[in-house]
Amino acid sequence: MMILFTSFLFLLSLMFAIPVQAVCPICTVAVAGGLGISRWIGIDDAVMGIWIGGLILSSGLWLADFVSKKSWQVPYPKILSILLMVIFVVPPLYIAKMIGLPGNILWGIDKILLGTFVGSILFFAGMKFDQYLRTTNENKVYIYYQKVIVPVFFLTVGSVVFFLITLSH
Repeated sequence: MMILFTSFLFLLSLMFAIPVQAVCPICTVAVAGGLGISRWIGIDDAVMGIWIGGLILSSGLWLADFVSKKSWQVPYPKILSILLMVIFVVPPLYIAKMIGLPGNILWGIDKILLGTFVGSILFFAGMKFDQYLRTTNENKVYIYYQKVIVPVFFLTVGSVVFFLITLSH
């Protein structure tokens, strides 16, 4: 029930969000703080990892788009940007002893790392599904903010599935 409430609050916050130009280290601090708060209220690390994965992929693609608009000659901007985001997020979480905790595993993998990997895949799948929906509607969205709603929906469904899986472990 807590995950549904948290997801609802997240979706509600999107309605009132304003555009910002976040700096990745600040995002990392926000992720670590969010992880700490989620642990405090009882959200499993695997579920939180899903949102971390979505944040990493989203931030990496945002950075790649920014680099492309600046006409900077960076080879493989999407891959390098995503890798940079992984470096900005994962090692600091390991150093802060949030990753690699004994017993904090699911299927033999650290819960945060597993969730991050799954969250990245879900976010990517959500982006591709949004693109597919546009092709079925003359390159137009079906609903406003579809580009945001579809990946967030995929992350939310993944969170609910992981929440149910972790209940039994």
